[in-house]
Formats: sequence, C-alpha cells, structure tokens
Amino acid sequence: MTHVDLSRAAWRTSSHSGANGSCVEVAPVPGAHQAGGQIAVRDSKDRDGPALVFSARQWRAFAARIKDGALDLI
Repeated sequence: MTHVDLSRAAWRTSSHSGANGSCVEVAPVPGAHQAGGQIAVRDSKDRDGPALVFSARQWRAFAARIKDGALDLI
C-alpha cells in the first residue's frame, strides 16, 4: 500500500449535501496530475480518518454512473 500525502488537498463537499454532516468530501491529490490525476474521497465526519484514492478515470466513470441513475438505491 502506497502512502498518499493529502495534507495540502483542497477538499470539497457537494452542494447537495444536507446540513446533518453525513456526506463525503473529494479532492484532487496534489502533485498527481503527472500520472493522469487521482481523486481522494473521505468521510466528512472523520476528516482525520482514512481516505480512498481513485484514478481520475475511475472517478469519472463512477460519477457518470451516478448521474445516469445506474447506482440509485430506490
């Protein structure tokens, strides 16, 4: 497992997140642009906890599936 330095990451929370704090935050991984880019995802309630890191390609595919409704739970 490779350690990714997220100390300078610019985290963003979706504008669709509710006020209850139950959401995820995403950030581009600083310095990862030369490798095609990476996106980090963390739990907004545990900002010091672990983060998942995806390639930019994986993240775009995931976001596209959400947008087209393929991952709706209801």
